[in-house]
Amino acid sequence: MTARAEIEAITARIVERSKPTREAYLARVDAAISSGPHRTVLSCGNLAHGFAACGPVDKALLAADRAANLGIITSYNDMLSAHQPFETYPAIIKQAAAEAGGVAQVAGGVPAMCDGVTQGQPGMELSLFSRDVIAMSAAVGLSHNMFDAAVYLGVCDKIVPGLVMAALTFGHLPAIFIPAGPMTSGLPNDEKARVRQLYAEGKVGRAELLEAEAKSYHGPGTCTFYGTANSNQMLMEIMGLHTPGASFINPNTPLRDALTREAAKRALAITALGNEFTPVGRMIDERSFVNGVVGLNATGGSTNHTIHLIAMAAAAGIRLTWQDISDISDVTPLLARVYPNGLADVNHFHAAGGMGFLIRELLDAGYLHEDVRTVWGEGLRPYAIEPHLADNGSVSRSPAAERSGDDQVLTTASKVFQPTGGLKVLKGNVGAAIIKVSAVKPENRVIEAPARVFHSQEELNAAFKAGELDRDFIAVVRFQGPKANGMPELHRLTTVLGILQDRGRKVALVTDGRMSGASGKVPAAIHVTPEALDGGMIGRIEDGDVVRLDAEAGTLEVKVGDGVLASRAPAQPDLSDNDFGMGRELFAGMRMLAQRAENGAAAFGG
Repeated sequence: MTARAEIEAITARIVERSKPTREAYLARVDAAISSGPHRTVLSCGNLAHGFAACGPVDKALLAADRAANLGIITSYNDMLSAHQPFETYPAIIKQAAAEAGGVAQVAGGVPAMCDGVTQGQPGMELSLFSRDVIAMSAAVGLSHNMFDAAVYLGVCDKIVPGLVMAALTFGHLPAIFIPAGPMTSGLPNDEKARVRQLYAEGKVGRAELLEAEAKSYHGPGTCTFYGTANSNQMLMEIMGLHTPGASFINPNTPLRDALTREAAKRALAITALGNEFTPVGRMIDERSFVNGVVGLNATGGSTNHTIHLIAMAAAAGIRLTWQDISDISDVTPLLARVYPNGLADVNHFHAAGGMGFLIRELLDAGYLHEDVRTVWGEGLRPYAIEPHLADNGSVSRSPAAERSGDDQVLTTASKVFQPTGGLKVLKGNVGAAIIKVSAVKPENRVIEAPARVFHSQEELNAAFKAGELDRDFIAVVRFQGPKANGMPELHRLTTVLGILQDRGRKVALVTDGRMSGASGKVPAAIHVTPEALDGGMIGRIEDGDVVRLDAEAGTLEVKVGDGVLASRAPAQPDLSDNDFGMGRELFAGMRMLAQRAENGAAAFGG
């Protein structure tokens, strides 16, 4: 089944635009494939070092080059809830590999930081570039050239995009992503948000706030709201990098472990040593990325992926743009309402039918390319399922439910929540920006008000506490881009601006920084590019300038003459506090080399 004409047309222009870089990339992949089983090119000394710590059986298999060797790249640490479950995965994977006649080795670890811990803290200024460090760290592990395939253990915000960039850089190897799943449901997200607002207004204390937060984030697994972490898992499944149904099974359950064993065996089955060779660089193509963007819009996913998807695609020689994402959004309906786009969490989404129901609906309505390759084989249709634990402890699958288990959470393509996905590009004399409106009420999607300019989120919060912001205004928070301070998420603005909006004030945000993957009810023009430190016009806006943010028309304008704006001297705040502390000095080179947000904000690549 072919996709709708609009989807096909957008895909065709991505293919055409990408031809030079994609062809060069595929040539590199094919050259790496043609060199044959990779351990055969290692000297005896190389190989001996590579299996020195293995047991006798694995040593014999690797020495004789008779078995496939599976490299494990892991983001395990036991401080962060999403990554703690990965502690047991290497042993599970190694046992599964042995049962399949193969070998598995932990090839390397990658750092995994949590934006939830670092929000509003200096460490947050390392967050975006940690994605690039993760990609490079994975590359170091795989550079030993000992492996026939790789599995990637990652979940959260920058970890999965960085791992995808690494997997596609090693595109001659098959790759399967193995998630840990979301924590079980705790305090409802809307109740958590209510307590946060009460705290910001001084109506409850820190003890009450911490109690609410601890009841929300209470155990192993990802946070249950639909931010970047859970958007990652949706992407990996709809792009065919997970085994079917793997995304949203809770940690430390028999089905979760069965899916992990299955993924390890499947990775060994698709190496060049077998009959189903599936190198990830050829498997993932322009259609795969279009499917990912469709899924992002159909679920109201994270705005962070308007940066990450571009960087991930670039690693495969594919030139994806903001305009592509926006145009796909215009023709993709919203089928899921998960917090902050609704009251449900991802466990409710999964219980309502989850990824299998969503994929089936999108396939049947022609929004997805069905004829893609996946780690499971040809075509995306096998992902329109619901996973179960079989009596023998393996994974079984049944067709996705015909009806949603909760049509307030997950709906059909014939009865959509809204006709578009809600991600749009804004353009005007300020530059280009991204906005997500799936959780913004229609009456708040066009805001025209005087600017109030800040150079940090702390400045804005201080003005709120001083009682200076109880009016209509557009907050311009600048010098928050990749070059200025690593483009942190400005999550602390969400609560304050939400309070003002609830009071009836017309408020919005314009920033060259990022908002949380849980961008919500306040209209926010984010990722403004060029950023202030890169000569962007956002650096020339002054207090009192009337700014118009029109998410319906897709415009972002300062209502002064273009000549007046261009003639102003750009602001030059003291940014030296961004340079040191919490490791920021080690990232100075990455800030200097960072590409613009619309190009993926990577510190390497073209």
